[in-house]
Amino acid sequence: MAVGARSGHGEPEDRPDIPGNAESAGTTAGRTESDDDSPSSGSTARKKPRSFWKELPLLIGIALILALLIKTFLVQAFSIPSDSMQNTLQRGDRVLVDKLTPWFGAEPERGEVVVFHDPGGWLENTPAANPNAVQKFLSFIGLMPSAEEKDLIKRVIAIGGDTVECQMNGPVTVNGKALDDKSFIFKGNTACNDEPFGPVEVPKGRIWVMGDHRQNSLDSRYHQELPGGGTVSTDEVVGRAIVVAWPINRWATLPIPKTFDQPGLNAAAALAPGALGFAGAVPIVLWRRRHRAAPERQKQD
Repeated sequence: MAVGARSGHGEPEDRPDIPGNAESAGTTAGRTESDDDSPSSGSTARKKPRSFWKELPLLIGIALILALLIKTFLVQAFSIPSDSMQNTLQRGDRVLVDKLTPWFGAEPERGEVVVFHDPGGWLENTPAANPNAVQKFLSFIGLMPSAEEKDLIKRVIAIGGDTVECQMNGPVTVNGKALDDKSFIFKGNTACNDEPFGPVEVPKGRIWVMGDHRQNSLDSRYHQELPGGGTVSTDEVVGRAIVVAWPINRWATLPIPKTFDQPGLNAAAALAPGALGFAGAVPIVLWRRRHRAAPERQKQD
């Protein structure tokens, strides 16, 4: 008994090097390997990847949703239907219009080329388009220019609060400053000899627009008898045209001409802060004069 107790103290009962135990060791190893391969051990078999054709409808759906969101909130393509903006834009050009900044309250600025909805009566004689179902769907998600919406594209000449006019053989003036429009109006055109106008005071929240092809553009000048006096509400503005995207050989950005950045064009707006500052300074000066005069009066008394 003493021998048995001594042999079992701190030593394993089964040793791999002892004959007769190899079978049990092999049995244990075999059981372990089979357990690892069995689903009951907790490991999961690799799943086969889904077929491309099963994934395709999901990918198409996501792409269509993204395209619709981009068209609604970011940019939209528009087709130029006429020659009224030559040579800046040609008939058939596709332009991308920024629709994001108006969501943040940005207002159109002088010199920008903007797309706007028909204010009412501007396109009454224009024949309606008759797109097919595919064109309607693609224009709905923004992959093609809209064919049914009655939109126009012109250049902003004056904004709310401006006074704009153009007399025979004269330039267009904004707040008394003449615009140098030779860089963007159609070669050979006059500023407004076909339809002189003004002076017109543009109401707040509205804009005065003109085409770059002045003698081929039914713009603000020709709609002064309508409500708004030829001006367009900023609520009707879809966004600013920022780039000519198609055809590729016509690719170009649409920057604001330098003449709209000339000093003094915002004279009316710049005068207001100065006048307010002067009005606020007068009471302070008068108070200081009275404050200094008070001790002298006390000395005299």
